[in-house]
Amino acid sequence: MFSKSKINEPGPKTADAPATAEAKPAPAAPAPEFKPSAPKAKPPASTLSADLMVKGNLKTSGDIQIEGQIEGDIRAHLLTVGEGATVKGEVVADDVVVNGRIIGRVRGLKVRLTSTARVEGDIIHKTIAIESGAHFEGSVQRQDDPLNPGGNRKQQAAPAKQQG
Repeated sequence: MFSKSKINEPGPKTADAPATAEAKPAPAAPAPEFKPSAPKAKPPASTLSADLMVKGNLKTSGDIQIEGQIEGDIRAHLLTVGEGATVKGEVVADDVVVNGRIIGRVRGLKVRLTSTARVEGDIIHKTIAIESGAHFEGSVQRQDDPLNPGGNRKQQAAPAKQQG
């Protein structure tokens, strides 16, 4: 009932036309540009369980929830340190929420020490919140760009020792 027409097919139009070395194939049509219809869903945070001990640096553009022990530097988008967790090293993240213990420098746009937090080290931040009961020993420094080690200093470093 239907037959395939050879009008739109590339190549010689007749079967008798000889193929020559100079014959060039028809250019392929450009692929249409892919545009997603909806934004991708944000993946859940990676969780390092309480029985896990890591010696080494961690780096991700995503979110991390630490429940175990880490000896090394951490770089993430959102870092949450659980109540029973300990991090020994520098922490750099857009958002840092500390429920457990950090021994080392903390750099973050938003840093929050909850009432169960224990931090021994300097905090470089854009905004900070320290709940009553948090233990903090070190200096606090506000910078417009705390994620960049050479960022602008807005306030002089203020040594602080707070025990709720």
